[in-house]
Formats: sequence, structure tokens, C-alpha cells
Amino acid sequence: MTNDVKESFTQAAGPGNAASGPAVRGPATGGPAAGGPAAGSAAVGAAAPPAPAALAAKVRTLAPSMTRSMQRVAEAVAGDPAGCAALTVTGLAELTGTSEATVVRTARLLGYPGYRDLRLALAGLAAQQQSGRAPSVTADIAVDDPVADVVAKLAYDEQQTLADTAAGLDTVQLGAAVAALATARRIDIYGVGASGLVAQDLGQKLLRIGLIAHAHSDPHLAVTNAVQLRSGDVAIAITHSGSTGDVIEPLRVAFDHGATTVAITGRPDGPVAQYADHVLTTSTARESELRPAAMSSRTSQLLVVDCLFTCVTQRTYETAAPALAASYEALAHRHSPRTR
Repeated sequence: MTNDVKESFTQAAGPGNAASGPAVRGPATGGPAAGGPAAGSAAVGAAAPPAPAALAAKVRTLAPSMTRSMQRVAEAVAGDPAGCAALTVTGLAELTGTSEATVVRTARLLGYPGYRDLRLALAGLAAQQQSGRAPSVTADIAVDDPVADVVAKLAYDEQQTLADTAAGLDTVQLGAAVAALATARRIDIYGVGASGLVAQDLGQKLLRIGLIAHAHSDPHLAVTNAVQLRSGDVAIAITHSGSTGDVIEPLRVAFDHGATTVAITGRPDGPVAQYADHVLTTSTARESELRPAAMSSRTSQLLVVDCLFTCVTQRTYETAAPALAASYEALAHRHSPRTR
């Protein structure tokens, strides 16, 4: 086996490969024998390759964590799907100034078993673009843009962010997270900053359908609550960067104590995934001076939260519907006009 091919196998395995060692639950926790990326990767690996429409979203989501050579391959296939679909693996390597091994690694990181599958997706994406779909890029907001242009650009970016998140969301992982939430004894949700607001939104939604859910933005309280979790409980970490220590620490503690763990993140290969049984990937619009990452990440995170809530409500409808009705009734008088 050549060095290039060996390298392609090693790097395609990602952060949870044998060299780095995925997190493993101890035998005393009551959890499964293994978790973290090992569990998540197995589920993702068993799923079908991403649909053509999801390719551009995957590139935008994963590009920041790629090596520069892999970024060149990803940018090429996203920028000219029709042209790249016509190239062999050697041709694409020459076009991007990389190696065949790098092309194969990039295809696998994007979710395709090999370059042949990526070419098929590129051909499908090219056909969709030729059918008249809107371009997937938009200009940054300038300091002197008129209000109407700011509204139009933000609306377009929000729509693109939602479409990218929907296209890239792994429904197998989502379904597994929903199943765990529906039967959970207790649910802890961790998030700080803008992600903390999203955590609060998910917590109050789950409370209204009768589930015991608490959102924690204080890292000390998050950890002291996490140590009380066990098998049958669920812990959810929300972090766009995938590397927020104040969120990863309580998730690790919950993981070690046997709880089912879920990560909602824009970086599925980030450190948070090491302690996540299920990873739900979000997408973001391009960051700019007047549009920080927290804005676009919040939009995609809220979509995932709504998907979780709606699917859990479906699964627990017999108990969720009365609980939701009771919460509406309890608050109804607060929304009625006051009489003097």
C-alpha cells in the first residue's frame, strides 16, 4: 500500500480514528460499550450518501475544518459541479494542484464512499442548477447599503442557511435523538452565549409537552447537574464551533455517567463530537463584518430545535397534546385584554 493511499485511509477516518482514540464509556456507567464518534460515525457511515442538493451545504459547513489542499478540492466541486463531474480523479487532482489521495479524502469527508459517488452527485447538482435555481452565493452587506438591500440580503442568507441545514441534517441521527428524548427520564441542555438562548428555547418547548427538561448556561451548574444523570437521561450540547469548553465539559460528564448525549453543532468533526452519541449538524451563512457567526448559527440551530420538538411531539402525542393544551390554558388569561 502506497503512502498516499495509507494517508487517505487514515485521514478519512476523521477525529475518531484509532490513532486518536474515541471516547469509550466505562463499564460502571450503565451506558453502551462505546459511544462518541464511534457510535455516530457508524450511523452516518451506514446512511446513504448526501443528496446532490446537500453537497454545497456540506462544503460550506466542513470547509473551515479541512486542510488547505482539501479546501481547494471542495471549493472546486462546489464552484463548478458540471466541470468537475466530467473529470477523473486524476483530472480533478491536477486542476486543484493536489493529489488523488486528497481528492478521495475530500469525497469521503463530504459523505461519499468514493470519488465515483461524488461525481454522480456533482452531475445531479449541475442538472439542478441548469434548471434555473437561484445561485447559492450573495454579496456581503456593505456599510452604505440602503435598508431595502440589507433586508433582501439578510432574507436571502437566512433562507440559504435554513435550506443548507435541512439538506445536510442526518435524519437517521435526528430520529435516534428523538427516540431518546421521547423516553427520557430527564433532559439537560447546555449552551452559552447565543447558543444559550437556543438551549433555553428547546428547554421551554420540551417542558410544555410534559418532559422534564432544563437548560443550563452557567458552566458550574451545568456540570453539577450533569453528574446526576444516568442511563435513560439525555444531555444536549449546543455549540456552533464544536469547541466551547463550557459546553463540552458537562456533556463529557453526562457521557461518562451513561446518559445519551446529543451535539448540535456546525463542526461535526469538532471536539464536542467525541462525547456525542448523536451529532446534528447545522449550517451557517458566510460570516462578514456586519453579520457575525452568532446570527446565522442561531438560525440553523433553531431549525434543528424545532425539528426535535416537533418529532418528539409526534412520538409522544397522547401525552404531549394534553400537556400543551394545559400550558396554553394556564397562560390564556395573560394574553386577554385587561378590564378595568
